[in-house]
Amino acid sequence: MLIRLAAPSDVPAIVDLIGELAQYEHLAHEAVARDEDIQHALFGENPHVSCHVAEDNGDVMGFALWFLSFSTFHGASGLYLEDLYVRENYRGQGVGTALMKELAQLCLTRGYTRFQWWVLDWNSPSIEFYKSIGALPMDEWTVFRLSGDALRTFGEGAGDLR
Repeated sequence: MLIRLAAPSDVPAIVDLIGELAQYEHLAHEAVARDEDIQHALFGENPHVSCHVAEDNGDVMGFALWFLSFSTFHGASGLYLEDLYVRENYRGQGVGTALMKELAQLCLTRGYTRFQWWVLDWNSPSIEFYKSIGALPMDEWTVFRLSGDALRTFGEGAGDLR
């Protein structure tokens, strides 16, 4: 198994994996990313996310898509893991652990003070995996999100307030 940064040629496999992840999370209706969207995000003029893939003999087994966060309390960057997914037939073989270790090592090398992510409350296999590597749930926080119509409604006319 090889863990490496994704290359442009990996984009179709990453988009397939995103589709599999969406099915697993019962969110297929929300997965609208196309190859060109992921291509632009990872390899466009100003890439704003990064992705590592796990491969075996050219077969992409899983991926970890991440971006930088920032802690005002620490005054330092952190790594936010947007998605980690390993194809079902490769689970239990250390692929997820290898991807997570690669990102943890990246944090240490670059001086990032946090490595964090979200997990769905019902996803007990992932929760148990994360606990097994020493991660702690942040139960005292509630996630909020503005998107779609609510984001448009709230954001419209923001410049008019000045």
